[in-house]
Amino acid sequence: MFLSLAAFVGECLELFINVVLARELGDEAFGMYMAILPTMLFVVVLANMELPVSISKLIAEQEPNYHWSVLIHALKLATVCAATVMLLAVWILPMLPVFDDYHTGIQWLMILLVPVISFSAVVKGYLIGAQKTGMIAIANVLKRTCQLLGLLFVFSFFSWESDTAIFMALLALKLSELLVLTYLVTVFIINMRRIKKAKSSTMPWAEARKKLLAVSVPTTGLRVFHSATFAIKPFLITWALGNAGMIESIALVEYGKLAGIAFTIGFFPAFIAHALLIVLIPIVADSYEKKDFRTLHHYLKLSILVTIVYGAPVILAFYAFSDTITNLFFEESTASAYLTILVPYFLFHYFAIPLQAYLIGIGLVRDAFIHSLYSTIISFILMLYLGSLPSLQMDGIILGMNMGAVLLTLMHYVTICEKLGLNVMLGRKNGALPS
Repeated sequence: MFLSLAAFVGECLELFINVVLARELGDEAFGMYMAILPTMLFVVVLANMELPVSISKLIAEQEPNYHWSVLIHALKLATVCAATVMLLAVWILPMLPVFDDYHTGIQWLMILLVPVISFSAVVKGYLIGAQKTGMIAIANVLKRTCQLLGLLFVFSFFSWESDTAIFMALLALKLSELLVLTYLVTVFIINMRRIKKAKSSTMPWAEARKKLLAVSVPTTGLRVFHSATFAIKPFLITWALGNAGMIESIALVEYGKLAGIAFTIGFFPAFIAHALLIVLIPIVADSYEKKDFRTLHHYLKLSILVTIVYGAPVILAFYAFSDTITNLFFEESTASAYLTILVPYFLFHYFAIPLQAYLIGIGLVRDAFIHSLYSTIISFILMLYLGSLPSLQMDGIILGMNMGAVLLTLMHYVTICEKLGLNVMLGRKNGALPS
């Protein structure tokens, strides 16, 4: 509940951040900002290496006397990952044509962001695994607060050209991450001193590396796939809309409203889903390690119930008050229509996030990746076909996205039920044993 409350504050701040960006950058620059953001997130995913997931899972499974050894090995792995990703970024980013229309400093922002993300991931992984999520919650609120204050300062006292304004907006994001790292490192040092003083046992480097990579590699593959498709999506959408007869500049503006407004509003309530994900991974991993299927069944039912309780009224509010909500960003914006049609997309994503935590916790990351692959392929095919129809355009794009979200959630759900010996109504199958 505390994590959800802090996440709610963070999401409120994120909403204000996007309101400021939408109003200060203008339609076209805001669309450019939203188009380059997936590329930055892709670099972040590579730097992160999903270490928070793998470290939290390993910490939850190990006795406290092994925590110090796990942390030392995790820091070594994070250093290797950061150095590798930075070298790749220095080599590849200058060759990407996507940066041609942007400020040259944006590439260096992405490169310098890598070590910040890598070492923050280690701290977050330990805190999640040790169930000290309150500090994670504080870090998330601190990040959003600093980013919002930075944007207000930049745009209140200075006037920039569009490319420089986008650079300054991304710089505010980078500086907020740096401040969060400073806070997390301080917390980390305090906890590491306490752990080091206690009696500790050593886990061999080969064993720790194997266990960390066994989760990090497939989970990173899943996140890389998501980030890559997210980075491709703006270009796919503008291409499909171009086939439908829409001018490229207008298509970019419409994508900015879709991603920057409709998505921001629709994913706002997902802070509860992400809080569930953070809490569920160590619980599910520990329970599955002990073969405690009663606990696994209980938390699966509870997470679905919580999602229904908050998801249903939220979706009804989006449907009934879309105009009022989207007018926070732009007056008479087409984003209100997008928000209404995206209702299934958001609702099924609220369910998919805690279900993905279950798949990770019980060691089915490969299944999660396959589900994402199938649902994304089908979604992209529908987006290209329906979005290219002059009669549908952006509505066709959204219909394709809806289908992908529904398919992904259903595949996650059926796989978990099969693994835990449950039927689709979450009752035990007659005579069935969990696999």
